[in-house]
Formats: sequence, structure tokens, C-alpha cells
Amino acid sequence: MSTVDNVLIARLPESDRAHLLSGAEEVNLALSQVLWHPGEPLAYVYFPSQGFVCLTATDPPPSGLEIAMIGREGMLGMQAVLGSDRTPFRAVVQGEGRAWRMTTDVFKRHLDRHPATKQLLDRYVTFRLNQLATLAHCLCHHEVKPRVARWLLMGQDRTGSDRFQVTQEALGYMLGVRRVSITAAATALQHRYVIAYHRGHLQVLDRGALEQAACGCYRSDLDRYAALFHDTHSG
Repeated sequence: MSTVDNVLIARLPESDRAHLLSGAEEVNLALSQVLWHPGEPLAYVYFPSQGFVCLTATDPPPSGLEIAMIGREGMLGMQAVLGSDRTPFRAVVQGEGRAWRMTTDVFKRHLDRHPATKQLLDRYVTFRLNQLATLAHCLCHHEVKPRVARWLLMGQDRTGSDRFQVTQEALGYMLGVRRVSITAAATALQHRYVIAYHRGHLQVLDRGALEQAACGCYRSDLDRYAALFHDTHSG
């Protein structure tokens, strides 16, 4: 696996990147694997390189509302950047893949010794907090179909593939809506030949149409993420 598959790691200065990876190990992310539960000690931080992990606000399921989807663009365990060793979220793998994993203690020591890494990850934490504000707005003001389209776009971005697995039941839990609403949204997208869906296997057929169907929160998140790196270079 390439050492630049995770975008945050790739953006680090070479010396910071080499030191970070020297304290990390490559691990598999298995579908439906739970990385941690709310209130547990944060033993590890993860930098995904393939697949994606969803953070949900409650535990156990099925009442878990999704508050973040994290793939190769980010990291899991941002609480450690702020000095905390606990997490209020449940982390479950929704797209299988791989990640760089390191213990929280090693990660914190790295931050203490490498200010460039700390600066970048502080900005990443700010991006995540802004994304939470966007999610709150999305939950209150946007209908189910645009939110489903947004989730599918985010999933495709993080898997790097037009095919991935997700059940309507799981998607309903994560978006905080009834399964019948997910079914209606997915059916509408299928009738327009935007997606194909069968027994948990989903394929994006028309990326452009899916972007048009999504709410503006998707583009807003992309713009904020791009600004994260612009601000890093200009600062």
C-alpha cells in the first residue's frame, strides 16, 4: 500500500510523514467491524487508505444517527488531537478496506514533537466541527432523497468505486429516517437510472445526475475540505 493513500498523511512534510508512519501499522478494516463504542478509552487513531468508517451518535444500534463518514480524506480519533482519551461516538466500518493505525499515546507524542502535523490536524478538526454544523442544518431542512444522494456520493468518494455495499435498513438508521423513506428515495433514483440497487449491493450509474439530486451540503463540504489545505499552505 502506498504511503500517500491517506490524504492527510500525504500532505505532511516528508520528515513528519516518515516519523508518523514509523509508529503506525497497516490493518484491515472489515465490513461491519466496530472500532470503538461511546465512552471507551481511545486506544488507537486510524488513517484510512481504503474504504470508510461511519461515526454514529448512540450505541447500540439500531438508533445510531450518523454524524460523520471518514475515509482516505481524514482520520478517526480527532479527540486525541484535542488531548482527550475518550470518544462519544460509535465507529463502525461501512466500506471495507485498510488503514494506518497507531496507539493514541504514540500519536500524542508525535503531535508534541511535530508542530506541522499538529497544525494540519487542528485545521482538520475545525473542518469536522463545521461539518457537524452542516449536518444539523441538513437534518432540519433537507428532504430524504437529497440526503440519500449526498450519502451515496460521499460513499463513492471514499471507496473510489461506483460499487459498494449498504442495506436500506442501515442507511435509514444512519440518516435518522424510516426504512420506507429510504426505499422511496432509492426507488426514485433507480427509476431515473441514477443508481442500481439489489439486496444491499449498490452501483452508481450516473454520477452527474446523482450530484444534481444531492443537497448543497455535499458541495459545501468539498469546498471546506479544499480550503483546509489552501489555508495550510497560505498560513
